[in-house]
This record gives sequence, structure tokens and C-alpha cells, in this order.
Amino acid sequence: MANIAVVTGGDQGLGRTTALALARTGWDIAFSYISDEAPVRSLEEAVRQVGRNVFSARADAGIKADVERFYQGVEQHFGRCATLLINNAGVQTWSSLLDLEESDWDRVIRTNLKGCFLNTQVAAQRMIAASRRGTIINIGSACNKVPFPNLVDYTASKGGIEQFTKVSAVELGPYGINVNCVAPGPIETDRTRAEAPNYAQTWSRVTPMRRVGTPDDVAHAVLFFADERSDFVSGQTLYVDGGAFTVANWPY
Repeated sequence: MANIAVVTGGDQGLGRTTALALARTGWDIAFSYISDEAPVRSLEEAVRQVGRNVFSARADAGIKADVERFYQGVEQHFGRCATLLINNAGVQTWSSLLDLEESDWDRVIRTNLKGCFLNTQVAAQRMIAASRRGTIINIGSACNKVPFPNLVDYTASKGGIEQFTKVSAVELGPYGINVNCVAPGPIETDRTRAEAPNYAQTWSRVTPMRRVGTPDDVAHAVLFFADERSDFVSGQTLYVDGGAFTVANWPY
């Protein structure tokens, strides 16, 4: 009987790549979404094609009633709770601090940070009630480490996720649940290409490995934390950035 992995916001981008990578390594997949149905149906079919069971439901990660309804659906579909949670759902807005709308701040914090809290709380409660060990992986960002201009709400949410990861690791460790964070840096996706047409060339020049990352690079880091061989690793952040945000602003 396969274990179950939950991926929030799993229908697109990094979430989709991660869900498929987990399915290919033997996980049954449950994912939430708020987008159009087409990518949802496509991902469901892709998971089935690799021989895994799949469940999906529309759920806003930042609304408690949606989150609770989603996990109830997971247990009804599979007959048991998930043992792996990937807190991936996230949004961002481009705006300076002085111009940022309150509504945008609220939406980003609600989805990214509150969503991480709600899903962790509800999933962990079920893992504990089932007396099963569990793993929680939060998707952070390189802005956990350095500030990103014009992304003040996003940076605040992702920085909060890193500290939330540490507190969760401390509180949930006694129940056999380890909690870690994967923090992507310059990763080329449909979204980053749309935001900056020269994204790959621009970031490759300032990244020590002289390339940008791919969604697969992020998924591989998630697979490391999802593997039982990393069970004794908890409260950590793994940066997937090719060294881009380790480089100092060096004048020579």
C-alpha cells in the first residue's frame, strides 16, 4: 500500500513537477488547486499514467474551512491520512513598499504564510491521530536569506515560512514528524520567463554554477527530504540556487 503525499497548489509550476516526481517514486498523490480545470485534469492523467492513485480538490490554502474539507476528502478517497505534506501553494505581487495595496499584502500573506500554517496544523493533527510518522516540507525562497526589492509581501511571507519551519520542527518532532524547508533561487519556469524574457541569461551571469535552475532541481531537493533516509533531518532549509545567494556583493 503506497504512502500518500499532499501537494498544495499542485496543479501548476513547481507543484506540478514535484507531484509528478513523487508519483514516479511510488507515492500516491493528493493536490489542491484554485485554478482552471484543464491543468488539473492533465496532472491527474499524468499521475495515473505512472500507475499511481490521485485525488484533487479545489481548496484555498489560506481558508481553514477549505483546508479541512480538502483533508477530509483525502481520507475519504484513500481510506487513510497522508504522511507527507508539501506546502507549495503561493502567490506574489510586484510592487514597491510605498505603493503596495493592502489587499495584495493580505492575499500574499494569507496564501503563502497562513496557508502553510493551516495545512501544517490540519495535516499534523491527522498524522498524530493516526499514530503515524510524517514529513512536512515547506517551499520557501531565496528571499528567506536576502531581501527582494518590490516583493515586500512575498519576502515577508517566505521569511516567515523559514521561522515557521523551525518552530514546527521543534513542536512536532516528539510525534515523529520532521519539518524542513526547500528554498528555490533562480529557477526558470513559465512564470519567471513571462516576468523577465531574458531571465535565464540574466541570472546565469551572476550564479556561480553559470546556469539557472529547473523545476526538476527543486523536485530533487523535495525528494531528498521525503525519503526515509533523511528522517533525522529537521528544522533545516535547503537552498536550491546554484550558489547565487551565497555570493557576496564583492567590489573586485
